[in-house]
Amino acid sequence: MQHDKTGRGILQMTIAMAMAGTIGLFVLESQQPLVNVVFFRCLIGAVCLGVYCLRARLFGQADFSRKNLVLLLIVGVSIVFNWLALFDAYRYTSIGIASTVYHVQPFFVFFLGAVLFKEKLSGQRLLWLVIAFAGVWLIVNPNVTHMTESGDYVKGCGLALAAALLYAVATLSSKKITGMPPHVIALVQLLIGIVILGPYARFDSLPHVPAQWGCLLVLGAVHSAAMYILLYSAYQKLDTGKIAILAYIYPVVAILVDYVWFGRMLSMTQIAGGVLVLSAGLCSTLNVRLQGVLAARAAGRLV
Repeated sequence: MQHDKTGRGILQMTIAMAMAGTIGLFVLESQQPLVNVVFFRCLIGAVCLGVYCLRARLFGQADFSRKNLVLLLIVGVSIVFNWLALFDAYRYTSIGIASTVYHVQPFFVFFLGAVLFKEKLSGQRLLWLVIAFAGVWLIVNPNVTHMTESGDYVKGCGLALAAALLYAVATLSSKKITGMPPHVIALVQLLIGIVILGPYARFDSLPHVPAQWGCLLVLGAVHSAAMYILLYSAYQKLDTGKIAILAYIYPVVAILVDYVWFGRMLSMTQIAGGVLVLSAGLCSTLNVRLQGVLAARAAGRLV
């Protein structure tokens, strides 16, 4: 029974992360202003997720205390601006590069947790942090890529880092919310996005092509409702280690989308940087000791 439960969780998490890896494709193919993309993602996603929460009777389980409302506001604002920054990064760099740089987010979570909540930050995690940012430097370094003539590439990487920082703020704030189903938290995030971006939405620039409306519909219904439902269901079935490993399907799929759909190929330096970022992030999340990795490699050479 437990094996079947874990298997379902792995399948759900895999599908959700594969969905996440395609977000950039639909953002770019919608050909909409950035504010419109995020606004309609929030609007369509809120409708779909709201129906789910009603049918699952989740609102009765939600504790809308003053503390939770303040935290929900912080989470919602952080997530909305996180999307704005990340989606803008796609346009300046590429889906694969932005998604890879974005995955320094675990380090921001650990660092902000230590600064704001006095959580322990080990020297081992600091070492992985140095390795991860060495990878970011390889990706961003304008001397090793032809994509930086106008400086847009570096700006895109900076936006991806800003998005990662905002996601870390949202993650740490959501951990302090108690008595609130995660689906309701996600719904409130979307509602906050509607309120924030509604006044700035450019309704004079709405799509005239059905395919562009289809992209916005997918971003809302699939990437903001179905994906959250799958993710939160998977979280209940899997341990932290499996969740950490499966989360890295997201940037891999994003890189594949870049190659298959847009014909973008990473340079060897960018690949090396990406490997450092993703490997360091995974090892830090799993609390792997670098000395143990080096010792294992040394032992392998001796055998």
